[in-house]
Amino acid sequence: MLEIVASHHANAWRAVYTVRFQDAIYVLHVFQKKSTKGIATPTREIDLIKQRLADAKRDHRERQN
Repeated sequence: MLEIVASHHANAWRAVYTVRFQDAIYVLHVFQKKSTKGIATPTREIDLIKQRLADAKRDHRERQN
């Protein structure tokens, strides 16, 4: 997975996507980072990204068949 961090009007935004598949890119999650306590991605966001990665794997496998 890759993460892009961008700043816009003093707000931090993150986009997480996967290039794991040769013929597709799946955007897994885009969110505004609101915490001022460090740079770590919140656990709830990580859990959502993991679930969406599993969904992307399943979707990609189905599209290949």
